[in-house]
Amino acid sequence: MGQLDMVKDFFLGISRSRVSLVGAMIVTVTAPLLIAYMATDSIFHVKNPYFGGAVYLLLGPTFLGGLALVFIGAFFFRGERDVHLFTIEYMRRYFTDPVLFGRLRRNIFLIVLLTSINFAVFSVFLYRAYHYMESTQFCGQFCHTVMNPEHTTYMNSPHSRVSCVECHIGSGAGWFVKSKISGARQLFAVALDTYARPIETPVHGLRPARDTCESCHRPEMFHGENLVVLDKFLEDEKNTHVKTVLMMKSGSAGDRSVSPNGIHWHVAPENKITYKAVDQKRMIIPEIDLTRKNGTNEIFKTSDADQLISSSEHLEVREMDCIDCHNRPTHIYLPAGKALDGKILSGTIPVALPYVKKVGMQVVKEEYESQEQARAEIMQRMQQWYAENYPAVVAQQPELLAKAIIGVQEAYVENVFPAMNIVWGTYTDHRGHTDDFGCFRCHDEEHESSQGNTVTQDCDTCHTILAEEEENPDILKSLGVM
Repeated sequence: MGQLDMVKDFFLGISRSRVSLVGAMIVTVTAPLLIAYMATDSIFHVKNPYFGGAVYLLLGPTFLGGLALVFIGAFFFRGERDVHLFTIEYMRRYFTDPVLFGRLRRNIFLIVLLTSINFAVFSVFLYRAYHYMESTQFCGQFCHTVMNPEHTTYMNSPHSRVSCVECHIGSGAGWFVKSKISGARQLFAVALDTYARPIETPVHGLRPARDTCESCHRPEMFHGENLVVLDKFLEDEKNTHVKTVLMMKSGSAGDRSVSPNGIHWHVAPENKITYKAVDQKRMIIPEIDLTRKNGTNEIFKTSDADQLISSSEHLEVREMDCIDCHNRPTHIYLPAGKALDGKILSGTIPVALPYVKKVGMQVVKEEYESQEQARAEIMQRMQQWYAENYPAVVAQQPELLAKAIIGVQEAYVENVFPAMNIVWGTYTDHRGHTDDFGCFRCHDEEHESSQGNTVTQDCDTCHTILAEEEENPDILKSLGVM
């Protein structure tokens, strides 16, 4: 009988406040669904980002809002007959009257029980919501149109098994809070359709590379030289396969050699390099400041450095780190030639199909309004070209053309996204000097110090060219690679 009285008192208390009544109805409807969905996600690890969004961004907050209404209504929006609630006289009467005290005790027990249950659901919800909002599916697929280019290039990158938050957020509460504030702003931009097309590279908002990249990579441990073979296919009938062979001086290794040397000398602990960039993309660098291990300092400037610096509206002084060269370590957008070369090298595009590199370059360089139109046009144009120029191949080996079309389409849709105004060359790679100025932003023989030294442009500083676009390089034969 006491339990019935307790339940009766509880519902009677809620019914006296319309606010609490609305909150109770919301909780009653959403709680079973929320628990069921969270259990499903915990057991089966649902990867669909919209399932998670419905649970953790819609259903969960609705449940929490209902709970809040129950308590707000109970304490602040009760009827006139309850305005004396929690006054001293009210509390004294309930604690001195045995009957009323028993009723109060039952109500307190029920409140504690329900609060404990809600707290458990709330804790599980927060845990699951936190991991959902840290997942690659949420980062890359929730806002599909906006983030599709970044997610596509991420999935094709060497870091595709590293979650987004490992690099964009990393450890520490400060950057977590900063990222969520930025994320809320971005969600509003998507909802209001005010986001940039294409999305600007967040060069100024990323966590410092030494906090992220160097948690896995240690530049001071890099030493020696690495043999690098660059594959390329010519635009001739045979799609001739040529190779460029480089011995890359990729070391820095101040702790493993007499002195730091090689490409990663730039970030060796023995050296400190800062520079002044006068544009937001850090492409124009008129001044470089080098401090060596022995404490000596040398400043390299271009002839117009002082003028550029004084007139710049975006002047930035920055200490050099990984991102200054490896500016696209994960979201890698390939140039058209490299994209097709990669597909031919992997066999996705058959090298046996005559002029496939040339034809592929022609069709992917055309402007299309959407990826869907691109797929259709690429197929039509390639079929037409080969029907006119190689009808025998089309008749006798139709599977070659069909496979080539799929490969060329893939090369396009993995790198060009018309909906976001991303075309070939929208995003370039500073690593090297093939996509943009890259190394030559500094290594141009134009930066000179007061001591008369210049930042060299000598090719042998970073690599030794052992073969350049040769069909069968002798050096690879000597090494037993071919």
